[in-house]
Amino acid sequence: MKYYVVIPAHDEEKYIAKTLDSLTSQTVLPSSVVVVDDHSNDRTAKIALSYVEKFDYINMVHKESDSAHLPGSKVIKAFNLGLSGLDENYDVIVKLDADLILPTNYFEKILKAFKSDPKIGMAGGFAYIEKNGNWELESLADKDHIRGAFKAYRKECFRDIGGLRTAMGWDTADELLAQYHGWKIHTDESLIVKHLKATGANYNQEARYKQGESFYTLGYGFAITLVASAKLAMKKKQPKLFLDYVKGYQMAKANETEMLVNKLEADFIRKLRWKKMRNKLF
Repeated sequence: MKYYVVIPAHDEEKYIAKTLDSLTSQTVLPSSVVVVDDHSNDRTAKIALSYVEKFDYINMVHKESDSAHLPGSKVIKAFNLGLSGLDENYDVIVKLDADLILPTNYFEKILKAFKSDPKIGMAGGFAYIEKNGNWELESLADKDHIRGAFKAYRKECFRDIGGLRTAMGWDTADELLAQYHGWKIHTDESLIVKHLKATGANYNQEARYKQGESFYTLGYGFAITLVASAKLAMKKKQPKLFLDYVKGYQMAKANETEMLVNKLEADFIRKLRWKKMRNKLF
């Protein structure tokens, strides 16, 4: 199986070399890699260019955009730009962040998973962050969820879900829509990905409102949003975030923000979420 990788990168000079080193050291190498320099103000592009010159399967494109780091839309617009320059001669497309260190057998095992079951539509490992010299699981999501920092999609699944939404919540929408279309989500606990920058480290209050907005645009409804907001705030050990998330939901509803899913998909998502909560309780 062939896999292509797109890496959106904004001001990642501290980390991008480590990411590209781990990618070029894979036991199964990618057929094509595109680094999208998204309006960086540091040496990100210069560092990436050194890899372009060294590896014939790595390319780079530049994107001019607002430097404000609002989650969702910025990174996916950059991803889509990189994707638009690739052909479709791949089996798996990967969205990868520029602040990761992958184990050398990461894509060997990911491709093995895809080969093992034709109904697996998405696959990924688990993010770990460094705390006091130790690498610990970044437990912001359930173990059946693949973090947005490293998403691998079977081409047919990627087509079924209509690509990635340019809004916060894209990395939940993709999995929910994949399941709506009958695809499986595969996670591998043995694949430890070192996440060099904690998720949301640069997010401001507006970005936190976006989290609540994403619950609205995914069709959760208010009751599920309350549960999801409380759960996420507790996992981040910041109870006050609960209020930001709920306010973001209410603002999105009042503004009639455009949904990420249609009515049938939203109905499926709510049923899936309630089922998951019941299973955890009982």
